[in-house]
Amino acid sequence: MGEGTNRTDVELPGHGAVTLRGWLYMPDGQAGPAPAIVMAHGFSAVKEMRLDRFADAFCSAGLGVLVYDHRNFGASDGEPRHEINPWAQARDYRRAIDWLTDRPGVDRDRIGIWGSSFSGGEVLAVAACDPRVRAVVANVPLAGLPGVDYDDPSDRDARFERLRDALLDESGSGPADRRDLPLGPMAVVTKAGDDRPAFLPQPESAEYFLPFAAGASEPTSWRNDVTVASLLSDPPWDPGVCVSRISPTPLLMIVATQDRLAETAVALAAFERAGEPRRLELLEGHHFVPYEGEGFEVASRAAANHFVEHL
Repeated sequence: MGEGTNRTDVELPGHGAVTLRGWLYMPDGQAGPAPAIVMAHGFSAVKEMRLDRFADAFCSAGLGVLVYDHRNFGASDGEPRHEINPWAQARDYRRAIDWLTDRPGVDRDRIGIWGSSFSGGEVLAVAACDPRVRAVVANVPLAGLPGVDYDDPSDRDARFERLRDALLDESGSGPADRRDLPLGPMAVVTKAGDDRPAFLPQPESAEYFLPFAAGASEPTSWRNDVTVASLLSDPPWDPGVCVSRISPTPLLMIVATQDRLAETAVALAAFERAGEPRRLELLEGHHFVPYEGEGFEVASRAAANHFVEHL
């Protein structure tokens, strides 16, 4: 951890009383309540897969940071294991905000959210639906669905209203509480000796994920197994209808120029639909460049600056 930060292991109640586990970073020497952010990783990834570096950079900038594993993954509870439900994950962001705003030393009126890749889409939806969010960073986000027409504002707004109603549905019968049309189980990435189809078949995906598998160079609790539920629910999960509804909450989108997972063209089109204040940070390279080297330095610095300016 960086100088001037400290980290504690924490657990908090997620949606449906599922226990989420992660880390709480608080800056040392803070004169008063600190602004704070909620962070979670992308598709199937766990917090040890570089989120500590981002959180450390943000905390060193004077921000409190809550980092947690999504339900069904890593240190968090939840069944079925290794299953993603984007509605439930987005609901957990809201539960994490509930928990964070009650922490000593946190300014409950200055809360931001950060998400990457698949969760980058989730924070776009949460920011559009939850007025407590005062700043949002979407890092290489799944910001829309390829081939979907977002050009008709009235249709887009109608689809957003249905998504917001579904996301906020606390009846127990909404898509956050169901397993609509589960896809899988499948491999996350392509691996020699594993003949299963992969959700992320791009070579750069395997290059990023496999070093974190058990027995690899940087072993974590990540597993090359995933099921996705309620992605094709009614209404469908689609962050692309949310982007234009985030304003006036300040938005930073960090987009990779050669992204084949969260397609660059889709992300840039989403950014054009966003209202002010908004900022775009372009990173040269593929989807995973923000996690290493110069790409990480640029992405973490841009995000930290965005939160410090707007929280």
